[in-house]
Amino acid sequence: MDRMVIEGGHQLNGHVDVGGAKNSALKLLFASLLAEGKHTFHNVPNLADVGSAAVLLNSLGCETHRSGTTFTVNVKKPQSFEAHYDLVRKMRASILCLGPLLAKYGEAVVSLPGGCAIGTRPIDLHLEGMKALGATITLEEGYVKARAKKLKGANFLFETSTVGGTENVMMAATLAEGITVLENAAKEPEIVDLAEYLNKMGAKIKGHGTSVITIEGVEKLKPAEHTVMSDRIEAGTLLIAGAMTGGEVTVNRIHPAHIEALIVKLKEAGFKISQTDLSVTVHRQIGWRAVDITTNPYPLFPTDIQAQFMALMTIAEGTSVITETVFENRFMHVQELCRLGADITPKTRVAVVRGKPGGLIAAPVMATDLRASASLVLAGLVAKGATVVNRIYHLDRGYENLEGKLTQLGAKIKRIE
Repeated sequence: MDRMVIEGGHQLNGHVDVGGAKNSALKLLFASLLAEGKHTFHNVPNLADVGSAAVLLNSLGCETHRSGTTFTVNVKKPQSFEAHYDLVRKMRASILCLGPLLAKYGEAVVSLPGGCAIGTRPIDLHLEGMKALGATITLEEGYVKARAKKLKGANFLFETSTVGGTENVMMAATLAEGITVLENAAKEPEIVDLAEYLNKMGAKIKGHGTSVITIEGVEKLKPAEHTVMSDRIEAGTLLIAGAMTGGEVTVNRIHPAHIEALIVKLKEAGFKISQTDLSVTVHRQIGWRAVDITTNPYPLFPTDIQAQFMALMTIAEGTSVITETVFENRFMHVQELCRLGADITPKTRVAVVRGKPGGLIAAPVMATDLRASASLVLAGLVAKGATVVNRIYHLDRGYENLEGKLTQLGAKIKRIE
């Protein structure tokens, strides 16, 4: 298993480009199942999760190919409509092949999903949405079995905001008969990116990016070409890295509006932030004050940046209260940050972080999930000595060459196999 060794105390400075968004690329790849033929995607990150998606698509009869950041999927009618446990257990997003298979072929057998152990993340709203469209759903031996001769448009209200549920039902509704209205839909930019690709394929979707999405079903979709949006979580991680080390870092190829909630909190902490249409810069700041955050669905503060922001707060002046409302088990990085000298008191959904400017000291730590991994790397950038982060395969699920980008900015990091 690979480890990462980070020598703390080096200021980060310079410009860095953000790659394609994992949380968009995966959904786009599964959307290809809605239309047979060759789909072409650009700006696709080379990540473990994208590799897992390709293996799953191949198991369903598709032919996938990568050339640089361009990824093609040649979709053919599957011999089997089953997404097997061995493939799905590695990545929660695999459940998003359910809607396309059901809508296109009238049946799907998908294992209950895996992914990071950050909470229960049930898929009941995915299934209720499919039922509203007329599907018959059963759960047998750890698999979701779905059937429908022809999906029918319907009005469906999500009880709580769900990104995956919105995407899954939206994809299924593109080939349903009639009009579907999704209320309390998630508003994330990745949903907008997916809807834009579906519309390129011939779908008729309106309202994406708002809480009410309307889909007029069509008879058939066709393959298309699309460029994946930039990864707002990677952009936020890199900005926090610059902020923590007291440097000046410009993150390119990112829409500032996509990380507005983070920008607001960085400014509240005392950082000067400047931006253009496609870049954000955090300027040098020596000493910053603690601020409170509460994670919530977009456009509020993202749960996927909570761990990284907590790392920033461990060396702030004062005490911050971090409240996690999205996932009930997303403080697993706390005990590892404490191993580095952080002063954090966690409860079930709330963590109190007492800042210790310059107070982190290197130690061996263990990554427990994707974003926790990133928080430990960030803490290692400022800890005195050499921090060893174990089990960084979690990091590779969502960040392409993070150590290379940080090194480009002046960090001292090496990966040990």
